[in-house]
Amino acid sequence: MLAANPTYADAIAHLSTLIPELLGVPGQPRRKFSLDQISLLAEALGNPQRRFPSVLIAGTNGKGSTSATLASIAQAAGLRVGLYTSPHLDRVNERIRLNGHDIPDEAFAAHYFRTIAAAQQLVDASALAHLPSFFELLTALAFLYFAEEKVDLAVLEVGMGGRLDATNIVSPLVSVITDIALDHQEWLGATIDLIAREKAGILRPNGILVTLPQHPQANQAIGEVAVALDVRGVSATDYMPSLHASAIDAYSLAVLDQTITVDSPLKGAHQHRNIALAIAAAVELGQTHHFPITAAAIEQGIRATHWPGRFESIQPPNWPEIILDVAHNPAGAWALRSALNATAEGIGVSVLVFACLRDKPLAEMSQILFPLFDHVVLAPIHSPRARELEDLLASAESTGTPATAASTVAEALELARAHHPRRIVVSGSLYLVGEARTLLLSGTLSAS
Repeated sequence: MLAANPTYADAIAHLSTLIPELLGVPGQPRRKFSLDQISLLAEALGNPQRRFPSVLIAGTNGKGSTSATLASIAQAAGLRVGLYTSPHLDRVNERIRLNGHDIPDEAFAAHYFRTIAAAQQLVDASALAHLPSFFELLTALAFLYFAEEKVDLAVLEVGMGGRLDATNIVSPLVSVITDIALDHQEWLGATIDLIAREKAGILRPNGILVTLPQHPQANQAIGEVAVALDVRGVSATDYMPSLHASAIDAYSLAVLDQTITVDSPLKGAHQHRNIALAIAAAVELGQTHHFPITAAAIEQGIRATHWPGRFESIQPPNWPEIILDVAHNPAGAWALRSALNATAEGIGVSVLVFACLRDKPLAEMSQILFPLFDHVVLAPIHSPRARELEDLLASAESTGTPATAASTVAEALELARAHHPRRIVVSGSLYLVGEARTLLLSGTLSAS
């Protein structure tokens, strides 16, 4: 039962009662993905997704970084830009941003209760069998907010897959597909080919696809879907740094007949691919759809990108350098390993704080990351999908890496610092990185 005058706190409390769509309930079948529910809900809200132009970005890794970079470029070009991403590090408001600012609490509450009221009316009328999922409600809320704020462009990160993702009811001006790897196989398929075909579900007849060459199976699957739909493919290879420049974070590129300096706060060679995709998408928006995209806006937008928790370096008072990276699958772990190796000279002792979810390949991720560190501290995370600490300890033992289990994330960070490292890396789960980042930046941990 909702309060008479519902507040932001009421909205969050009500939202938290919804079972996340990736969780199974013993004795009950899992909810099947479909666009029917989000389509009916959007129609009840007046189809807000039709009131703004959009770019849709799918993939396994890098889609959030690409989305954040493209949104920053568009904002630098003077556009009013909505950015929808998932999941969030700390507060759910982070998922819905307007010109770089999270949706305010008051606006979140107002739009949430309008959305849930429309959904409940559909349930009462038997148009829906049950309330939409957590992600579907937030997606509808974002569309409503962007429409009423009259954004010039919405950059939308696909939540999972593509074909049946709630974001896929828009008609994107440009579709972007980032790197594809094995993840969420239970939902998307057990092979790269099957997963790529799900991601390619964001393509539209006679549309535009921006992508980069990647795994051969993904290339073939995406290519077959694109040809069948008569999609025009745009390769972002022209915006990759030269082989010589690929080892550095700042490099020059020819963009729109000018030379710009690419200097992103998103560090690591893997980010070069995400930045190239964002540039290519921005150029398409300018040249094909006449948005005011300039080389200067691209350079400025890349430099101003804000996307925390992706090889993010922070150093609270009296703490060593801390790297926060949400690498949550093997491909992400390899990218983190490469970035760490590129910056490891002179680091000395380093400690990893790690946790992951049950549906992630722990053995593979631990083999990739754990041997890089002198010690691993294993942390519990607040998720019903969290991997048990016993499993994490066993995996560390299999790699021969000394490991300790902590009872809280705060204790895990303190245990890591007790080894007097030059660097602490926090990784393996977004839940872990989000909680650790909040603790470290809030000043609640000991500074002594």
